[in-house]
Order: sequence, then C-alpha cells, then structure tokens
Amino acid sequence: YILIYTSTMFIKKVIRALEQYHVRYALVGGYAVALHGATRGTVDIDIVITLNLKTFKNTEKAFKSIGLEPRLPVTADEVFGFREEYIKNRNLVAWSFVSPRNPMEMVDVVITENLKDIRTVNKAAFDMKIKVAAIDDLIMIKKKSNRKQDREDIKALEKLR
Repeated sequence: YILIYTSTMFIKKVIRALEQYHVRYALVGGYAVALHGATRGTVDIDIVITLNLKTFKNTEKAFKSIGLEPRLPVTADEVFGFREEYIKNRNLVAWSFVSPRNPMEMVDVVITENLKDIRTVNKAAFDMKIKVAAIDDLIMIKKKSNRKQDREDIKALEKLR
C-alpha cells in the first residue's frame, strides 16, 4: 500500500510540474501500458516531449522544481544540442531524472521520439487527466525498443485494441 501511495503521489507531482511549466508530454512506459488497462508494474515514469529547445528547458525546470536532478551531469541545452550524437554514439535513449532523496522517484524523457509524431489520449487517473500515447503509437515505440518487457507489453496492448 505504501509503495502504491508513494508512486501515486509522485506521478501526480510530475504531471502537475509539467503542466505548470507548460510542457506538452505523453506517458509512454509502464504507466502508459497500465493506464490503457494492462496489468503492469513499474517504478519509473517514461515520457515523450516535443523535440525543441524551449520544451527541453521547461522540462528541466519542471523536474528541478520538484527536487529531481539529471542522472547525468548534462543540461537541457546540452541534451538538445547533442541529442543525435548521444543517441548514435553513446546509445542514450533517455534523459533521466532522479530524486537524490528517494531513488525510487525517477523520470525518463525518451529522446528518440518526438511528441509531434505521437497520437495521445487522455486517461482519467489519480484524480487528474493524464496524456498517454495512443495504443498503436505505444506499440510502435515499444517495437523500436524491443526489450523483453516491451515485447510483453506489446502482447498485452494488442489484446486491448
């Protein structure tokens, strides 16, 4: 019960911070799968944002406002400016943020996807509306990742179509 309460409070805090800093986003990880109706446990929150410098800067401000710090010592300017190099040469697919006080509070900003290319739906959860990648788009993203958990998520999401 404590873990569920903590994660509920954290996701609400993350969504409110993104909204306060006018960051358009979509959930794309385990929370997105769960909000579509598949059984899925997860700790971190995975989001996609629009790939432009203003959005990167506002995302960084939003997360810092709730006590999250980048896992790597890079700024929004650097991640945006060197995004393609990071993806190609360093295999970096996400700009990760974590709470120094509680390492269970993590957010990954997927930098290999652009929100402009993803259809979203609103899901009512945790007493708020949350933007989530539409099922077909979520499947597409998970096919690109092709990790074992992503393949399991795809099977579950295909049953929900």
